Amino acid sequence: MLYEKELTEQIIGAAIEVHRSLGPGLLESAYQACLAHELGLRKLSFECERSLPVKYKGVQLDCGYRLDFLVEDKVVVELKAVESVLPVHEAQLLTYLKLTGCRVGLLINFNVPVLKDGITRRVL
Repeated sequence: MLYEKELTEQIIGAAIEVHRSLGPGLLESAYQACLAHELGLRKLSFECERSLPVKYKGVQLDCGYRLDFLVEDKVVVELKAVESVLPVHEAQLLTYLKLTGCRVGLLINFNVPVLKDGITRRVL
């Protein structure tokens, strides 16, 4: 298994390849499908649309939360295709990190001219 820094570099590289091919302006679902294909080409283990239950007072509740990607059981990847990333999007990523117990997360907004401007990396 890769270390988190190397893993995030691989994921970012895959996202850049998708963005380079498609550019901005598509729906999030298109980027998600293409990123899944690109991660597979890189032989990375991942889950797409993984259900994320919430534990409340000892009870596990399915509240409908889904991770866009969980890569190598280490990195949460949340995708967006929005005009601008809002604080609520970053809060969503941090909450997902807490709920999964993962330390590292990437928030990737594909609706930017240059993808490096749409990438946020967070570490708990």
